[in-house]
Amino acid sequence: MATEDSKSDSIVVRIRRNPGPAARWGAVMAVLLAVEFGALWGGIMALPWDTPINAIAGVLPGAIGGAIKGFTGAFADVGRWLADLPTLLDRELVPNQGYNHPERGWVGTFMGLEPAYAWLIRVGLVYVYAFFFAYWTWRGYFMFRRHYRYADWTPADDMLDRFRGHNWGKFGLVLVLLLVTMAVFAPTVSPTTAEKNLKDPSGNYVEYWDEDLGEVGNVSVTNANLFSASKGTTQNVGIWEYDNYDRFHPVGTMSQASNGKDLFTFMAYGARVSIFIGVFASVIAGGIALSLALLTAYYRGLVDLVAVLTSDAFQAMPQLLVLIMLVTVLADHWLSSIYSGGFLIALLFGIWGWMGLWRAVRGPAFQIVQNEWVMASQGFGERPWNIVRKHVAPYVIGYLLIYLSMSVGGYMIGAASLSYLGLGVEAPTPEMGRAIARGQSLITTQSWHISVVPGLAITLLVLGFNALGDGIRDAIDPKTSGDDAAGETAAAGGGA
Repeated sequence: MATEDSKSDSIVVRIRRNPGPAARWGAVMAVLLAVEFGALWGGIMALPWDTPINAIAGVLPGAIGGAIKGFTGAFADVGRWLADLPTLLDRELVPNQGYNHPERGWVGTFMGLEPAYAWLIRVGLVYVYAFFFAYWTWRGYFMFRRHYRYADWTPADDMLDRFRGHNWGKFGLVLVLLLVTMAVFAPTVSPTTAEKNLKDPSGNYVEYWDEDLGEVGNVSVTNANLFSASKGTTQNVGIWEYDNYDRFHPVGTMSQASNGKDLFTFMAYGARVSIFIGVFASVIAGGIALSLALLTAYYRGLVDLVAVLTSDAFQAMPQLLVLIMLVTVLADHWLSSIYSGGFLIALLFGIWGWMGLWRAVRGPAFQIVQNEWVMASQGFGERPWNIVRKHVAPYVIGYLLIYLSMSVGGYMIGAASLSYLGLGVEAPTPEMGRAIARGQSLITTQSWHISVVPGLAITLLVLGFNALGDGIRDAIDPKTSGDDAAGETAAAGGGA
């Protein structure tokens, strides 16, 4: 049992008093981060940091703008150097690209294995690392709860226990982890590199065994992709197949309109864009909804009326038509250059997505403000900002997380839909909706994989976030779960 004195100690003091558990957990976590620091930092550097900073620097006075651009360039150089650090799961340690010599077998692959098996080994190692990282993070929470938290029980304990027993929510968490891992480690899990497949295929070459010449041939990736494109009845490189240049494609190649790129690589990097749009839009919409909920719940009256009228005005607009109009009007704006339009789409989704979230948390915010401890804080003269921050926001955020986890999938579907219409993320940045659109005409041929596989991937990603949202909802508010609701109904009926 913790004493009254220990309860007032900071977490640093408690760790100093008992450093063993924290040191053991921290040592393992430090090793996990160190062996993959380059890959993790590369994922961070892949975000579009430079475009908005350079745009802001462009409107500032020359000296200030030049200093900002210089600092940004230096930071980018350091970031690229850190991203290039060797990692435990570097694709070069388990290479899967080579050529099949008729006498020597596979040359250039990991231990001379067939490229498909070498690729599977590398992907398997990535997922073992990712799930162990998630497990160790989860274990860190229980280590803190057991050794360093002064409270024997908190409401979060019951929430976590309810989520651990929520099979649908755990299923969603696993799906999200699978696809987020694919996005974060896209350079490693992809059978080829983004440089060869997406950015500069004409400047890269592939070696293959030329049966006609009886020797190793060399061809540009651009030509190899064009001659390996899936065209339906005339030519197809489907799921788990090799092309004529000894390259392995886990889910086939794309159409000739997409220059025959490797579909899995396109999807892995496209998942980054989809997740960025979903999360960034949810953060914007959630931030607006939370701010308005706290503001209207505390001041009520005219402030709430203005918020209601503004929400009704936004909801009265045809959202899809407004989005199409704004994307078209802002096509030449610098915002459209970030992620080839992905940042602009996420920004517009967030601005037009706060109404439902605000109405969902408005009621709980009003209820919490009317509690006695909030009124007592007002009576003691505490400032409004401190009241809503300490006594209202923690409860409202719990409800907001439920709806945000469900909104992420909707924004991803919206981004894919716009790309399908040709108005979303533009080339060369990959996006799954564009892959679906490019393969639509081949859906009834043997090249059906071009549309079906990305469509299935985005569906599973959305399903995962929705299932995770269900689990979070039932964990935070058990009254919403079917079992509890049925139990309350049965109890009421028995009482009658």
